[in-house]
Amino acid sequence: MRVPSLTTLLCLPAVIFGQQIPMFSTNIPTIADLLTIEPSVSIFYSYARELQLSSMFSTTSAKLTVLVPTNKAVMALARKPHQGKPEEDHIEISEQEFDDMSRKNVERWVGSHIIQRYPLDLSTSATYDTLIAGKSVHFESQGEDWTQLILDDGIRIKEVKEASNGVIYILDGTISVD
Repeated sequence: MRVPSLTTLLCLPAVIFGQQIPMFSTNIPTIADLLTIEPSVSIFYSYARELQLSSMFSTTSAKLTVLVPTNKAVMALARKPHQGKPEEDHIEISEQEFDDMSRKNVERWVGSHIIQRYPLDLSTSATYDTLIAGKSVHFESQGEDWTQLILDDGIRIKEVKEASNGVIYILDGTISVD
């Protein structure tokens, strides 16, 4: 008797309660899936997971462009995303007020990296609004594809990852919240 290979077994459907169910899905991953498996952006995703807005990353109907800074870019920040403006350092507040302020700062920072639009027209220079009211990001096109784009403050796109509900642009810098 010939024993089937592992590949053959994995490609066979399972039968559960009389229904054929594929053993694995060929669906394109969501933004949440991609952020989970991309180690170079784990700091951004760690901040984002703390927020309600991160549920959009797994919503298949959401069409998002997420500008994700690398861990190196986040570590290079003089003030981390949870920290407020320097003048806020000298204010005496309760622990609860500090937690609330930190959460708002993180929400503002993460939201500044999310554009509720996909796809973007990268063939021309354009400005797109982020989730944060009054905050937008300018894309300066210097060619016909993403490798030729420069964002605010000279930020460049290092890598692009397509998802079922949008795209992730991995950046060599962070979007300023101011």
